[in-house]
Amino acid sequence: MSNIKFSQERLMNVLHMPQISEKATYVSEKHDQVIFRVEPTATKPEIKAAVELMFKVDVESVQVALVKGKQKRFGKFMGRRKDWKKAYVCLAPGHKINFSESEQG
Repeated sequence: MSNIKFSQERLMNVLHMPQISEKATYVSEKHDQVIFRVEPTATKPEIKAAVELMFKVDVESVQVALVKGKQKRFGKFMGRRKDWKKAYVCLAPGHKINFSESEQG
C-alpha cells in the first residue's frame, strides 16, 4: 500500500463507477486491468489509494485518459456532453476485482 496519506472522504469520492464495455472486458482479461470513471480532478496516487482502500487489492500502476464529450443534438439545438476522465488500473499478479459477484451476505 502507498505511504502517502489522503483524506478518507476524498478517496471515497474519487471513483465514480467501473466502465463496463467490450473494450473494458478485453483489457481486463488480457492485461489484468480494470477501467473506472473517475473524478476529473483525481490524480494517479489518489486513484491508486482509492482502489486499494475500497477493493482491498494491490495496485501496480495507473494510467489515465481524458475522454472528450460527444456533440449531441437536442431538437434544433446542438449540445455537448461533459468531458470525463477514465483510469486504467493495473492490478498486482493474483489480484482480481469481480463486479458480477455480489458481496452482500
